[in-house]
Amino acid sequence: MPHSPEEKKRVVTRLRRIQGQALALERAVNEGTECGALLQQLAALRGATNGLMAEVLEGHLRETFLQSARGGPQDARIEPEAQIEDLMRIVRSYLK
Repeated sequence: MPHSPEEKKRVVTRLRRIQGQALALERAVNEGTECGALLQQLAALRGATNGLMAEVLEGHLRETFLQSARGGPQDARIEPEAQIEDLMRIVRSYLK
């Protein structure tokens, strides 16, 4: 989860772009746009979603593991192995 105002603004901007792409795709389907053009729009939407996923994942990794490596605050209730397993579950579902 982005925490700084700049990070939140960047994520919200990406989400709005993704929302716009999804709405454009819906309009294209309703208008009977040819399959090739729909596939191109789908690829752009997927790319935007992948970019957002990578950005949020990177932030999570940095927050979780860099703080731990620096001896900073971390959730004492969750062992590092469990954190890694949770993260890998998310990554695996994303890669399907």
